[in-house]
This record gives sequence, C-alpha cells and structure tokens, in this order.
Amino acid sequence: MSTNNFSSTQQQMKTVKEAWDKAPAGPKKEAALTHYQAAEKAQTAKNDAECLKSLDAAKAALV
Repeated sequence: MSTNNFSSTQQQMKTVKEAWDKAPAGPKKEAALTHYQAAEKAQTAKNDAECLKSLDAAKAALV
C-alpha cells in the first residue's frame, strides 16, 4: 500500500464519518453505518480497494 493511497483512504474515512455524524437518524444512516464498518474492517486488513468500495456504498446510502 502506498502512502498516497493510505492518506486518500484516511481522508475519505474521515469525510464519510463526518457526513454520517451529521445525518438524521433513520434507515439511511443505519445502512451507511453498516458500510462504514465494512470499510473499517477492510482498512484494518489493508485492503484499500474494498475499503473505498465500502465508503462509496456508505456515501450512496446517505443520499
């Protein structure tokens, strides 16, 4: 994993978490949380591609 990908992933994690924190309670927020938790697991496993995929799904769930 390159440092560039890591910082990009870290920034996206932060951005999605901030959006999730501001979202109103409800099914969209719950769905986004599920995807965010999957992103955290992928990040821990150093799987950037899966992490970013889960973050995209979390962002889509909040729309």
